[in-house]
Amino acid sequence: MSTEAHRQVHRRAHRDGKERDPTFYPVEKKMGEDSLQTWIVELLRPLIERWYEALGRPRFVGADQFIYYRQFDPSKVVAPDVYVLPGVPPGRRVRSWKVWETGIAPSFALEVVSSDEPYKDYVDAPERYRELGVKELVIFDPDWERGRDRVRWQRYRRLKTRGFVRVETTNVDRIHARVLGCWLRVIGAGEGARLRLATGPEGEELFPTAAEAERAAKEAERAAKEAALERVAALEAQIASAAGARGKGSGAP
Repeated sequence: MSTEAHRQVHRRAHRDGKERDPTFYPVEKKMGEDSLQTWIVELLRPLIERWYEALGRPRFVGADQFIYYRQFDPSKVVAPDVYVLPGVPPGRRVRSWKVWETGIAPSFALEVVSSDEPYKDYVDAPERYRELGVKELVIFDPDWERGRDRVRWQRYRRLKTRGFVRVETTNVDRIHARVLGCWLRVIGAGEGARLRLATGPEGEELFPTAAEAERAAKEAERAAKEAALERVAALEAQIASAAGARGKGSGAP
């Protein structure tokens, strides 16, 4: 059914007093995905979620759901590899997201360039995210060295005077994501490439994963216990030394 036909059905539904949208909006993709994309997303999505929790601003961070941004037209859709919904709490179940129902569009989106269709993410994706109304889009190409006209990072921003435009391209290992308030940084190479969050003026400090934070806490606890035992041992040695000195002082001449 065409978009105009959908509109006519919708208008008839309203005339009949039926407040419903008869359009079918799919909720899942029927296609395979590069395993490298999957591995990158599986690490990065929970990291961004933990990052917002650490900032005291928890919000929904999703991955690979369909986001529809024009009612009655299911072709107007994106499926970001990772995205952030401002004002939406973490833990909410999202099968697909319809912007017109809440008025909320993602503030940030990340696309990992597909190994099968790389130029889809170079040409088609920016225009769709412009229409969607996203504030910032970062495109990461793990295979950027395969073509002269490919780059590792692209960053698009929505500017007051220029609209949605590309503001940065770089082949270095990191890029600053303004909406997130931190750096995105490549760790590893080839099939081992992963994206991490990093902080500091130049992104020099990695933000820990949950497993890393747990290990660090355990190490800190172990070190604190060892330090406490060392202090107790030193105190006991001082007491023993003082007692010995007193014993010698009270002995017969």
